[in-house]
Amino acid sequence: MLLGFTQRKAAKNVFLHKNNLMDKGLSSFISRLPLKPKPLINKQEITPGVFVLRFERSHDFLPGQVVGITTDKAIPARLYSLCSGTEDNYLEVLFNVKEDGILTPILAQLNVGDPVSVSKPFGAFLGDDEPAWWIAAGTGVAPYRAMLRSGLGSNKMLIHGGRTADSFYFSEELSASLGDKYIRCCSQEKNEAFYNGRLTNWLREQNEIPKNQNYYLCGSAEMVVEVRDILINKGVAIERIMSEIYF
Repeated sequence: MLLGFTQRKAAKNVFLHKNNLMDKGLSSFISRLPLKPKPLINKQEITPGVFVLRFERSHDFLPGQVVGITTDKAIPARLYSLCSGTEDNYLEVLFNVKEDGILTPILAQLNVGDPVSVSKPFGAFLGDDEPAWWIAAGTGVAPYRAMLRSGLGSNKMLIHGGRTADSFYFSEELSASLGDKYIRCCSQEKNEAFYNGRLTNWLREQNEIPKNQNYYLCGSAEMVVEVRDILINKGVAIERIMSEIYF
């Protein structure tokens, strides 16, 4: 059903209200996470303003889980999906610097050896061996890289949305492993290697999508809701849609 302007505005306001409530509840939960200092092993700026941080690993984890990270007790921790594999002997996270952020500009200035407070891995956005589509926008690709490096990529398709060509983080690794099952949707640059447009447009253009497999969504709340609605309208049961929202 198509909504009129007034109905769409009302629906958006309800969504934003629920989103704010969820964010407040999550912030309260994160503030109580036990954190332990770990030395930074490596920092790599993989594209301007986007970094991968590496820490020593002291706990097992499941691909798709997150950790809480901060640099100071006075700065609230933020959650970041692990992008390293379960067989790697270190932990890695991916982040982009937020100009108006408190933590990310500090993380970007860290040097190897600096202490970073990190929680134990946790979370329920977990990959498995079943066929699935992985759908991500921007840094939302992080948990799928963890799943891929953990041996879960053999029957998966990854649809990754980004604004520019340098938005497709880990693209060489992902392309080598997934081949033509790796779809890059670029909204602001034209390139023969990419679908030229938003990932939501790519999804809408698919005449048939599998109904008997799972769909993983990772990105902003707006992206997750829009993709979920597209999938449901194409006949995917909501029980087959898993989501991880990046705040």
